[in-house]
Amino acid sequence: MPDNLPRKLAAIFYADVAGYSRLTGEDEDATHRALREYLDVIAELVKEHRGRVVHYAGDAVLAMFESVVDAVSCAETVQQRLGERNAVLPESRRVHFRIGVNLGDVIEDRGDIYGDGVNVAARLESIADPGGICVSAAVYEQVKGKLDSAFEDMGEQELKNINDRVRAYRVTPTSPPASAPLPKENFEALTGEQLELPDRPSIAVLPFQNMSGDPEQEHFADGMSEDIITVLARMPDLVVIARNSTFVYKGRAVDVREVGRELGVAFVLEGSIRKSGERLRITAQLVDALSGDHVWAERYDRNLDDIFAIQDDITREISVALSVKLTYGDEVRVWTERASSFEVWEIFQRALTEQQRFTKEGNDAALKTARQALEIDPDFSMVKVQLGWSLQVGVRMGFIEDVGAAAAESEALARHLLAEDEKNGDAHALLGFILINQLKHEQGIVHCERSIELGPSMATNHGALAMCLCYQGKYAASLARMKKAMRLSPYAPDWFLAFLGDAYRGLGELDKARAVYEHLWARLPDSILSLSRMAIILSDLDEPDKARQAADHLLSIMPGFTVASFIKTMPFKHDEYRQNLAKALLKSGLPP
Repeated sequence: MPDNLPRKLAAIFYADVAGYSRLTGEDEDATHRALREYLDVIAELVKEHRGRVVHYAGDAVLAMFESVVDAVSCAETVQQRLGERNAVLPESRRVHFRIGVNLGDVIEDRGDIYGDGVNVAARLESIADPGGICVSAAVYEQVKGKLDSAFEDMGEQELKNINDRVRAYRVTPTSPPASAPLPKENFEALTGEQLELPDRPSIAVLPFQNMSGDPEQEHFADGMSEDIITVLARMPDLVVIARNSTFVYKGRAVDVREVGRELGVAFVLEGSIRKSGERLRITAQLVDALSGDHVWAERYDRNLDDIFAIQDDITREISVALSVKLTYGDEVRVWTERASSFEVWEIFQRALTEQQRFTKEGNDAALKTARQALEIDPDFSMVKVQLGWSLQVGVRMGFIEDVGAAAAESEALARHLLAEDEKNGDAHALLGFILINQLKHEQGIVHCERSIELGPSMATNHGALAMCLCYQGKYAASLARMKKAMRLSPYAPDWFLAFLGDAYRGLGELDKARAVYEHLWARLPDSILSLSRMAIILSDLDEPDKARQAADHLLSIMPGFTVASFIKTMPFKHDEYRQNLAKALLKSGLPP
């Protein structure tokens, strides 16, 4: 007989204090006061994220949400806020919560909830790290691609008093919490050189704040910031810091003067977006990073379909404020390189994010997402460039089976874009890399250099040239060029680190190469981009056990990996460089 008790599918949030007994044993009163404050913070955030606290059990909190995205977003915000509070306390007095989130069937009775859905959430909490979040596979499937978070697969877990094994994922926000220090692998740490203000106007565009109270609008706010960066980077008289560096400040309370010092710029743009229905309110302000004074500020109240016009207005105002002059033709060209709609623009942002994971899953998702964007807007040039790079990455890293078709499609995209507009610097950089892969090194270098002429502040164009120089064996020139790329993106994208390390290795500076590769490995722990390089450098340094560990990790991700197939994709001009890599990879224990 059915129990007739009211049931529903819900997102269950369970939080508990790690080490509560130790804390109360040391100072029971202080711990209780701190706990009450922390529980109040959690309750407030649950409410803000449209959830409901079901009950408290000593140092634990059980909450329920209608939306899985809301539940995970709330968990991330809780850990960020509590991290801020912990930062001002001695280590021994910090209160760390573990959080588990599950999607499951619950019984709702007398204001409380029961059932396996709740039990699984509680058990997931128990295997989370202190200050961390653990979610079930059901939650992961619902939120992947919808939040700016990384998910580490923990495999199937045997949870206490749960009959079936549960696949779990560790959640890692891609933006550091406000209390966290900035990454150490910045320009100064990796190159040994200090940032100095350039002799041209320089600017960093901070990620716009999403003031809508809706986590789904994060892509909208991020896309606004990135599009402004892209447009400004095309201005020949302006130095613009790349997205990878400015987005480390997302979610942080920052002093623009500190940002200016850390990124080496004279100006900082910051702003916020509030979206309600079909209306937008966008604020933007340009601040002198040396004095902290406001140079320019504006507020826009527009309909949603005015989004690109708003971005044009902001860009034009900044160019006037910084005395940056554009020719009329260049201004029109820049403005017309936009997506036809917010939908396709948002899809493009997701494709870019997925591709930069440098995993087969990420690359497959990037290809699928880019093609989806092109179905909506076949004329969107930037998504064609992105599709071309994803195809090239797939070929180079063994993610695509039909190598010939992928390479041909990538080249066709680049050449078509240049036939339409010879001034498309992004297409020149893509074609340069394609030609390098065809062992047409001199032609490839010409296109990469042309990309820099057209976009002197585009960090990726400098990075592409550095990569091509590396494959020519011109390691000193590659190192110098990559430093220029990193000057524009001090907190560099992952592939910058790969080729910075390659240049150091080529010059025989193995300790510097290892330091850079270790930073890359920390960022991409499960990518062939990092693991292959760790196997190589550890073999170079005659550390066979560690080299073997990196090799084994690589094989666990790509069981079919062979040195011969990997080396075959390396477009070195001279075969001796290719054989040098093969020798190191074989020494690590990777199959021939």
